[in-house]
Amino acid sequence: MATALKVEGIAKKFGGLTALSNVNLHVDKGEVLGLLGDNGAGKSTLIKIISGFHQPDAGTISVEGTPVTLRSVDHARSLGIDTVYQDLALVNELSVYHNMFLNREHRIGPLLNNRLMRRLATEHLSAMGVSIPDVTVEAAKLSGGQRQAIAVARTVYSDSRILLLDEPLAAMGAKEGAMILDLIERLKAEGNVSIIMVLHNYVHVLTSCDRVNLIQDGVITLDKPTSETSVEELTEIVVNEYRRAREAANAR
Repeated sequence: MATALKVEGIAKKFGGLTALSNVNLHVDKGEVLGLLGDNGAGKSTLIKIISGFHQPDAGTISVEGTPVTLRSVDHARSLGIDTVYQDLALVNELSVYHNMFLNREHRIGPLLNNRLMRRLATEHLSAMGVSIPDVTVEAAKLSGGQRQAIAVARTVYSDSRILLLDEPLAAMGAKEGAMILDLIERLKAEGNVSIIMVLHNYVHVLTSCDRVNLIQDGVITLDKPTSETSVEELTEIVVNEYRRAREAANAR
């Protein structure tokens, strides 16, 4: 398969703290990659580099085979890379359809074309299988799963080809989580979007992702198809990491 995104030799320091060290990662077109790692392992820093928020100290990034230097979040978006963070970046006081077109509003002269945005939002959410009975309601009145689905749909609708999802199932119940996993499954089936998901739940990784990367202390230590690993293997790796950390702490 063609590679949508490749990062090679990525390193990043913040003062005397090494956040990432020689990270190599890729995601193919239409692939869903699960990114696992403990708090502080480097997941967020890596996502922020790929999204253009941070610039790496070393290493290269290629989008669809072309080397790029991501200057900003807007630059990354112009190349088809977009991120949905845990806070979703929805405006609670705005309607669903206004959130769908946030900063990309359709206008007739100086006036918002609300009729067109309502129709397009309804059509797009329906096509993606996202059930929002009324796109005129405020985002604050929606469930967590619905809000997350709108944020993902907005990103896909803006023609993003590489989607970064930072803990998309955080603080969700089983029903709401299933809604997001179903949406990701549909996107995967269409094959037009490549997805990197930061997750903590191993079961979600194994059921929703094609491949899994584990990052530990700023380095990718595991890269496997999900069909070739298991909850037991992933758990054992992390347990061993905790053991080593405790032994090192006790030896001081």
